[in-house]
Amino acid sequence: MKWVYNFGAGEADGRAGMKDLLGGKGANLAEMAAIGLPVPPGFTLTTEVCTHFYKHDCLYPDDLKEQVAEALRLVEQRAGRRFGDPSNPLLVSVRSGARASMPGMMDTVLNLGLNDKTVEALAKRSGDRRFAFDSYRRFVQMYSDVVLGIELKYFEKLLERAKARRGVKADHELPVEDLEQLVKDYKEVVSQELFWGEDFPDDPEEQLWGAIGAVFGSWMNQRAKTYRHLHDIPETWGTAVNVQAMVFGNMGADCAAGVAFTRNPSDGRKDFYGEFLVNAQGEDVVAGIRTPQELTIKARKSHGSELPSLEETMPSIFRELCAVRQQLETHYKDMQDVEFTIQQGQLYMLQTRTGKRTGHAALQIAVDMAQEGLISKSQALMRLKPELIDQLLHPTLDPQAQKQVITKGLPASPGAAAGKVVFTADEAVRRLKQGEKVLLVRIETSPDDIHGLHAAEGVLTTRGGMTSHAAVVARGMGRPCVAGAGEVQVDYTAKCFTAGDVTVQEGQVVTIDGGTGEVILGEVATVPPQLSGAFATVMAWADEVRTLQVRANAETPNDARQAKEFGAEGIGLVRTEHMFFEGNRIVAMRQMILAADEADRKAALEKLLVMQREDITELFRIMEGRPVTVRLLDPPLHEFLPHSEAEMAQVAKAASVPLSRVRRRAAELHEANPMLGHRGCRLAITYPEICQMQARAIFEAAAEVGKEANRAPVAEVMVPLVATFEELSLLKTVVEQTASEVQKEQKVSINYRVGTMIELPRACLQAGKLAQQADFFSFGTNDLTQTTYGLSRDDAGAFLPEYKAKGIVDTDPFVSLDQEGVGELICVAVERGRNQRDGMKMGICGEHGGDPASIEFFNKVGLDYVSCSPFRVPIARLAAAQAALQQRGEKSLQASTQAARPRVPVYGPW
Repeated sequence: MKWVYNFGAGEADGRAGMKDLLGGKGANLAEMAAIGLPVPPGFTLTTEVCTHFYKHDCLYPDDLKEQVAEALRLVEQRAGRRFGDPSNPLLVSVRSGARASMPGMMDTVLNLGLNDKTVEALAKRSGDRRFAFDSYRRFVQMYSDVVLGIELKYFEKLLERAKARRGVKADHELPVEDLEQLVKDYKEVVSQELFWGEDFPDDPEEQLWGAIGAVFGSWMNQRAKTYRHLHDIPETWGTAVNVQAMVFGNMGADCAAGVAFTRNPSDGRKDFYGEFLVNAQGEDVVAGIRTPQELTIKARKSHGSELPSLEETMPSIFRELCAVRQQLETHYKDMQDVEFTIQQGQLYMLQTRTGKRTGHAALQIAVDMAQEGLISKSQALMRLKPELIDQLLHPTLDPQAQKQVITKGLPASPGAAAGKVVFTADEAVRRLKQGEKVLLVRIETSPDDIHGLHAAEGVLTTRGGMTSHAAVVARGMGRPCVAGAGEVQVDYTAKCFTAGDVTVQEGQVVTIDGGTGEVILGEVATVPPQLSGAFATVMAWADEVRTLQVRANAETPNDARQAKEFGAEGIGLVRTEHMFFEGNRIVAMRQMILAADEADRKAALEKLLVMQREDITELFRIMEGRPVTVRLLDPPLHEFLPHSEAEMAQVAKAASVPLSRVRRRAAELHEANPMLGHRGCRLAITYPEICQMQARAIFEAAAEVGKEANRAPVAEVMVPLVATFEELSLLKTVVEQTASEVQKEQKVSINYRVGTMIELPRACLQAGKLAQQADFFSFGTNDLTQTTYGLSRDDAGAFLPEYKAKGIVDTDPFVSLDQEGVGELICVAVERGRNQRDGMKMGICGEHGGDPASIEFFNKVGLDYVSCSPFRVPIARLAAAQAALQQRGEKSLQASTQAARPRVPVYGPW
C-alpha cells in the first residue's frame, strides 16, 4: 500500500483533489509543485497512516519506514543536500495537515536535523554562524516542547535571562555566543526534565520519527478535539504529516518570511493583502514579537506605517510574488491564503489554501470573480456558505475592542447585544420605557416572557439548546441569544447571577455575542450590519435559480416588514397565541379562560376578536397580496394563567372574579404532559367559539384589506396538531361557515384556503385521508421531531451532546432535520397527500426551514416552500438556490468563510 506521496521539482504524486488522503496542506503542496511554482521538495505521510496509528495502538504500518527512507532520498536528490550529512546537511520541517483547515491546533517542528555537527556545517555553508545557532536554538526549544513534552516556560525563562544580561529586548539582538550558550542550557533542561534521564537526541533519523509521532499524536490533543467539536470535523478523518526541505528566511537581509491573501479577507476587495519580516522565520510573522511590514506601498500608506513594504525593499521578488498570486487565483478560482519564504533572493512557496474570510468578503469575492469571468454565477452561489449571510444581518462585536469574557454558552441566535441585566420580563419592559437598554437573563424562558424578549436587546439563558424557546423566539425577532450557559447560576431572589468568580448584579451591563456564545462583562462596541451591493446581487442570482419559495414565520408588523425586506414571498406561520401575551390582551385572554359559561366566554372573545383582527389586518397590508398562513390557537390554556399565589390574586382582581375561581381553573387546566395534551385542534373542538372568533378575525381582516388594496390578500387558515380525518373535517366546517357569514355580511369574495399543520406521525401516515379535506399541508417539523423521537426539545440539550460524542446522532435533530426518520415520514405524507390531491401545495414552517442541509432535503422531496424566522430568509433563499443547483448536478466550489500534551516515544514505534 502506498503510504507516502512525493512532491517537488515540478512533479508530484498527488494533486489538490486528494485532500481526504493527503490533507489540505499536502494536497496543495503537491498541486503547487505540479503547476510549476517554487515549492521546496518534500513528501506527505497520508491520513491513512494516522488511522492505522490509532487503530493499532500507536504502531505504524510495517512498510512505512522503507517508504519514508525512499522518499527522503528523493528529497535529498532534489535539494542537493543529505539528511544528517556533517558537511552538507538537509534540514526539514515536519508539519500536520488535516483535510479541513485547523490552524494552530496541531503541532509543527522546524529545522529538524540539526545537531552539534550539522550546525557547524550550516554555519559554514551559510557564512552566518549566528543564523545557524539561532536555528539550532529554535529547533531544540520546539522539539523539546512538541516531541518531548517539556514545558516551554523553562526555555522562555532562560531566553529572557539571556536578553536581560545583554540588556536587549528582542531575540534577534542576541549575539552568537549567547545563542551557543542557550543551546547548551536548553539541552541541560532536557536532561533534567526527561524522566528516563536521556540527553536531547542528536541522531537526525531519531529526531524525524519522534517528530512524525508527535504530529500524529497531536491529532488527539485537547485543543484539536475541541476545535473538531466546534466545527463538526469527524475524529475519524485523521491528519497527514508533511516532511519538507527547510528554506530559511532568517539568513540575512536578502531573506524574509511572510503570509499573504490574494484578496482582502475582511472586505473582499481585490487588494494584495499580507505582511512579511526581513531576516525572520514564518513563526516570527504571526508571533507579534516584531512589527511586521506591509506587502504593498498602498497598504503601507493606508496603515500609516513608516516601515518599507516588500514592493519597495525587494521589487523583483514582489513582482514574482504578484505573478504567483495571479497564477494561484486563476488555477484555484478562489481567494488563497499563502505562506512564503525568501532565501537569499529566491522565492519559495510553503503553503496555499482557500482563505478564510468574513461574510461580507465572501459575498464580494464571489460576485467579483463571477463578473471577472473567473467563475460562473452558479459556481459563485455554490461556493458561499449560507450561514455566512448571518454575519451581514446582525450587529457584530468590534474585533478591535477589548473584552472580558466571563463564560460561554451556545450561540443560539447571531448578533451582538449589550444592556443592563434584568431577570424578569416585566422589569425589561419597565426599564425600556425609561429609555434603558436591557439584557434579559433567565434560567429558561416561556411564552409569558414574550414581552420581555421583545423589550430586551438580547437574551441569556442557563438552560435550553439551539432550538429552545428562547432561541427560537430570539431568532424570530432578530435578537441575539446565548442559551444553555450552564456555568451561570441565577439567583432571582438576590437579583444577580454568578459565572465562576464573577457576580453580576441587576442593572450591571453585560454584552453577549450570539455568534460565538461568549458572555462579556461590560459593554463592547458593535459594528452595525451593512447589506452591500454584493448582497443584493447574490440574492438576485439565487432567486433566478431556486424553485423553492421562501416565506417567513411572523406575527408582528415589525417581523413582517423585516421579512419582506429580506425577500420573503409570504408568511408561512402566524402564531396567533403570541398576540395574546401583552398588556390588556392577556387580561382578556384570562377572562375568556376563567369564564363561568359560554356566554361569559363569548364576551371575552369579542374583546380578543378586535385585537386579533387589527393584528392580522396589518399583516395582510404589509404582505400586499402575498399568502399569509394563520395558525389557530396552539398551546395549552394553562400557559396563559399565572402560577404563584400573588399573580393569581392580581388576575382575580383584573378579571373581577373570586381568587378561588382562579385557583380552581388553574388546577383544572393542569396537565402532566401538556405538550401532548389539551392543545391545538383539541382546544378548538372543545371550545369551537375560539375557532369561530379566530376565523372571523382572519376573514374580516381579509375583507377590509381586500376593499382598500389593489392586490387582494391570500388567507390560509391552518389547523394545528391534527391526528384524524374527523378532527380536520369538523374544524374545516366551522371555518368555512364563518367565511361564508363574513363574505355575506361584507359583500365580498375572499381568497382563502383551509389546511393543516402536519406535526404528528399519525398525520403523516393518514396524509391521504387528510388531503381529502386539507387544501395544503405545512409540516411543523419542531413538533414532528419531538413526537417522532419522543424527545422534548427544551430538555434534550442536556444529553444530546453525549449522543453526538458517542456517534448515536450526527447532529441535533432539532437543528438539522433527521432525514432517515422524520424525513421518511415527510416523504410518506407528501406521496400519499399528492396521490389523493394532485399538485397539492406543501411547505414547512418549523425551524428547519432555515437550515441549509434540511432545505436541500425539502427541495428533493418536492415541497413548494419553506418558512423560517425573518432573519433567516436570506439564508434560506441562498440555500434553496444551492439545492436547485445541486439537483441539476452543479459542482460545489467550497470556500471558508492546553491540556498536558501526551508523551510520544522519541523512537518511531514499529
